[in-house]
Parts: sequence; C-alpha cells; structure tokens
Amino acid sequence: MTESLDTALDDRTQTGTDDILAVARDQVLEQGRGLSAEQVLAVLTLPDDRLEELLQLAHEVRVRHCGPEVEVEGIVSVKTGGCPEDCHFCSQSGLFPSPVRAAWLDIPSLVEAAKETAATGATEFCIVAAVRGPDARLMKQMREGVAAIREVVDINIAASLGMLTQEQVDELADMGIHRYNHNLETAKSYFTNVVTTHTWEERWDTLRMVRAAGMEVCCGGIVGMGESVEQRAEFAGQLAELEPDEVPLNFLNPRPGTPFADQKVLEPREALRIIGAFRLALPRTILRYAGGREIALGDLGTRDGLLGGINAVIVGNYLTTLGRTADADLALLDELSMPVKALNQTL
Repeated sequence: MTESLDTALDDRTQTGTDDILAVARDQVLEQGRGLSAEQVLAVLTLPDDRLEELLQLAHEVRVRHCGPEVEVEGIVSVKTGGCPEDCHFCSQSGLFPSPVRAAWLDIPSLVEAAKETAATGATEFCIVAAVRGPDARLMKQMREGVAAIREVVDINIAASLGMLTQEQVDELADMGIHRYNHNLETAKSYFTNVVTTHTWEERWDTLRMVRAAGMEVCCGGIVGMGESVEQRAEFAGQLAELEPDEVPLNFLNPRPGTPFADQKVLEPREALRIIGAFRLALPRTILRYAGGREIALGDLGTRDGLLGGINAVIVGNYLTTLGRTADADLALLDELSMPVKALNQTL
C-alpha cells in the first residue's frame, strides 16, 4: 500500500492537480465524503504554512457533520498491569521491566470512580482491563460492577477488555455496554513492529463481532511509534473502512521500560496536522483526544486541536499516565463556547 501512496503523491505533484484542501472542501465539507488514504497522504505532507488553513477546514467539517457538542469521558482501569501481550508502547505488559505492577480494582472503588466521572459532566465512563481478553473472573466483575454503577449513576458505560469471543460479546451487549473500545493501534503494514503476540486480524475480528451485536465501535490507535507518514495515511484509510463510531487519537508518550521508551515525542505541528487529516478522513466520527496530548501538544496545542477537528476528550488521568485536570478541560471548552454533550440513552 505504501508504494501506491508514494505513486499517488508523485502523480499529484507532477500533474498539478487540484489543491488537496480545495478538493477536501468540496468532497468532505460539502458532500460529506471522507478523504481516501491517498488524499490523506497529500494532507499529511502539506507545508507548515498551510496548517492553519487545514485546521480551519477540519473544524468546519466537524461542526457541520458532527455538530458543536463535545463528548466528555472518564476512564478507569479495573485490572492494571501484568498483561501477557507485548504491545511495545505499553507499560502494563508483564513482559517488560516497566514500573507498573498488576492490581485489581474492587467494585466499591469502581462505583466511586464512575460517580466522580459523572460529577465532571461526563456522559461516558469506560472500564478498561490490561488483558489479552477477559476470563471468567473479569466477566463476573464486569457484571457486578455495571449493575452497581447503574444503581447510583446515570452514565453511559463503555468497556475495553481486549479480544473477545462471540459469547463474551453477547454477554457484554446483554449487560448494556453500549460502546466497546478495541484499538487497531496502527496501520496493518506496521502492526508487527508494535505487537507480536497477536495479530491485526484478531483485533479486526473482535470489532466485527462488536458491531454485529449492536454495540457502538470505538477504535483508534497511537501515532508517533516510528511509523512512516505513508503508514499514517494507510491507518486513516483502514479506520474509515471500519467506520467506527469513535476514534480515540493517542500520541505516543514513551514509557520507561518499554521497547518504545526512546522514541521521540511528536512535534506539535505534526500532531496537529494528523488531527486535521484524520478529521477529513472521518467527517462524521467522534474524534477523541486521548493519551499523550499533554506532552505532544501542550496547552496551546490542545486548544488548536479542539479548533481543528477534535470533538471529544478524556478528562482526568489515563491508565498509567497523568492527563490534564477535568476542571482545566471543562474550562477550556467553556471558553471556546463548546457545549458538553448531554447524556443520551438512545444511542
């Protein structure tokens, strides 16, 4: 796929075809059709002096096709560390000498985390576990935890528990889990550089079953793991093919003890260009700020991204890294006159 993207870019340059942002304004903003992987590559290779124009167009696309609201979510890890997989970015892998150790969260603590999340105005609470896939113990804790949360908190419950069997998919749907997160992480052509203990196709199969069961699909990944610009464009195209309801966009925050500990953090302009390009590839998708935005973008870049295509945020801390405070994010949304999405039980 990389060769075809290179060829497409060379052809566009040599033949002097229409400017990619002019094409995107008609195709994406007016017609609502996302950019192809080849077109995304053209956006990702725009010069810095076109970045402001790109972000403005991405913001217009977001407002027109998604509306002005921003979805706010909190996440909590019910099982941290000790994961048997070797995702090279993750300090929760039990295969790496990272400082994260295995721990389980009890039901009362899970309920309290949901209450604290709801108190910020968030409408989404995601329960995450560092596992290859859920075992009987974890599924039992999910059933009990979801029931306990529903007794005291009015909030949508999502889950991220790794790869699933059909039986587990059906059970989660029966619990009322409305959205399931399972990231593809990166382009298919780069996946084996990131994970070797399972395949990209195994992740895709879980997502297919989740959609067929009627749950919303949340699927994104991490940029800045050493992938090429062409592979970022490939990844955007693969996400567009999947048509997820939500794409969490993470920027690598290199963690001590992991194989990617020495990767360089993305430059702010590069990160913003990725945000704009992914919005043009996914005009109707919830595009969520996730991990690493604090170090890749900082406060000013965070603002620019919200004005450049982002329409959802995770507030508070992430699974093993610190995020911005909920108050800081909510104050910024208020300053930008971006209303927080109200709770909607009929998704």
